[in-house]
Amino acid sequence: MSSGIVAACSVHPSAAAYVYLARAIRDFGDGFVAILLPVYLTALGLSAFDVGVVATLALLGSAILTLAIGYLGGSLGHRRVLLAASALMAATGLAYAIASDYAVLLVVAFVGTINPSGGSTSIFVPLEHTVLSGAVTPAERTRAFARYSLIGAFAGAVGSLAAATPEWLALLGLGKLEAIKAMFVAYAALGVLGGIAYGRIPTRTHEARARPAAARGPSRRIVYRLAALFSIDSFAGGFIVQSLLALWLFQRFELSLASASLFFFWSGVLSAFSFPVAAWIGARIGLVNTMVFTHIPSSLCLIGAAFAPSLGWALALLLVRAALSQMDVPTRSSYVMAVVTEAERPAAASVTAIPRSLASAASPALAGALFAAGYQVWPLLLCGGLKILYDLMLLAAFRHIKPPEERA
Repeated sequence: MSSGIVAACSVHPSAAAYVYLARAIRDFGDGFVAILLPVYLTALGLSAFDVGVVATLALLGSAILTLAIGYLGGSLGHRRVLLAASALMAATGLAYAIASDYAVLLVVAFVGTINPSGGSTSIFVPLEHTVLSGAVTPAERTRAFARYSLIGAFAGAVGSLAAATPEWLALLGLGKLEAIKAMFVAYAALGVLGGIAYGRIPTRTHEARARPAAARGPSRRIVYRLAALFSIDSFAGGFIVQSLLALWLFQRFELSLASASLFFFWSGVLSAFSFPVAAWIGARIGLVNTMVFTHIPSSLCLIGAAFAPSLGWALALLLVRAALSQMDVPTRSSYVMAVVTEAERPAAASVTAIPRSLASAASPALAGALFAAGYQVWPLLLCGGLKILYDLMLLAAFRHIKPPEERA
């Protein structure tokens, strides 16, 4: 049987639909939690540095869980592990709704699913990438990842609007902390709904007996080099994850929660529209070129926002950044899945995601320390400068390594 027939036989369109639905549910929750997290922690009397530590532990715990998922996902079955992750999301929301002690919040951040980045850094992502890659044909892969990212970004944008809900609840007489805790209960309910969606994913007969090839397959050198470069990008991004960007806007310009939720909504909308554009550009100039030549201008906008003389200028530059900065997300995911064999995909997704999560976990605490010390500009400068360095290194290392559709 030819490889084309094998690929066609492994396609499960319904699996893609349920992955899209689960991503929308999950990102809606991440959208409001990423904004409410610094508000909640500062309302408890914690400092900017404490917020950074919580973000660091959340990303570090996500990296460790992603590592475990990478090696267990193939043997246990993708659907089963996604269901377990959804149960963990529900438990995380309930724990944050109940707990107010800083030590407990740190533990829950480490073992739970709180996502301060409000983006694609999550324990769910490697398995979703694997399921999605097997659910579409190679010719549809980049468009499928663009659709996956677009749906997540729109859901996250609407979730950002929901971050203003505590202010509306306060008008009804509910206290600020109680209103935020109610949002964490809603986050837990979304975990349950996401689990229902994952439960509808068809079981592939080879999942129970297939074990991930990890980085031991023929593509291991490519995977390791990509992982090293992605870690630079994620370390840079960790300086200004969404929770810390919200904190910067709160402290630098005294932005209200309602205004912040509206800004992050439009930021998410612009990011969502950028994903199909990225797929269109990628089909014409190549995936690596799309990653690099859309990313560099976005980093320059971030650096410009650091020196913006007013809130209007800062928000305008950040919105332009939002329209460009996420174009590398679907193209990067598609590229990783394209340059490895099918058997290596679960592990390749995890091996490239783990260094990203570990690297991004290191920088929020540093950013929090810089904020607390009064150096509010430096996290933005470090993020923008390191991302430009990553883009240039990626272009130099991978411009000649083409995915199958570009070689054809």
